[in-house]
Amino acid sequence: MGTTALAAPRPAGDTSRYNAYAAGALYLVTFVTSIPTLALYEPVLHHTDFVLGVGDSASVRWGTLLEVVLAFACAGTAVALFPVTRRYSETAAAGFVGTRLLEAGLILVGVVTLWSIVTLRHDGGADPAALVTAGRALVAVHDGSFLFGQSLMPVANALLLGSVLYRYRLVPRIIPLLGLVGAPLLLASVVASVFGAYPQGSPAAAVAALPIALWELSLGIWLLVKGFRPDVTGPHRAPAVAAEPPSNSAR
Repeated sequence: MGTTALAAPRPAGDTSRYNAYAAGALYLVTFVTSIPTLALYEPVLHHTDFVLGVGDSASVRWGTLLEVVLAFACAGTAVALFPVTRRYSETAAAGFVGTRLLEAGLILVGVVTLWSIVTLRHDGGADPAALVTAGRALVAVHDGSFLFGQSLMPVANALLLGSVLYRYRLVPRIIPLLGLVGAPLLLASVVASVFGAYPQGSPAAAVAALPIALWELSLGIWLLVKGFRPDVTGPHRAPAVAAEPPSNSAR
């Protein structure tokens, strides 16, 4: 009678390597899909007559498609890193998954608002003034989702993931240090934008976001090329506690 062969479980080091490669590739995908949208969305974000049918909507359609991919890549990085980071801090690992998923959700909110404007511009029977008002409102929703999704959430991501990578030296410490230093800087910039100190997309906001961008880019490249340090990616164990000598019992 034949027996069914069961595949042996993959060693922890091998699993960590594959997770690192997947996370690194997905981090690079987030860069490839996020940077072009700044130019692709220019017709809808800076021209109020776009909703009236002025200009070509093809670039906006491509931008929304890229951001859908961006949202899935954001979620994918958290899923890929969770099996590794949870060995060192389940709280930080679960928190990173939560903030990354929230970031992905806010990105999709922005996609829906801009896609709604593209849809409205084909409604020729609507009042032009009403269309312009609706278009401005939807752009405002997009700007808010971008501020809290793609500016604020990376702060939480860097603090949660960066703390684990830095403390346990899963990658060279200079990489998570970029995120840990850049997080309060970007947080201060978000607060400044909320209170009207300067608008989103200003040079000051771009400078404040640079360390976080470098942290995510360098992390993606390192994980894809090198992976985690092989000597620290096995099952995490708490430091051994010396056993107390047995007490002398009454004879």
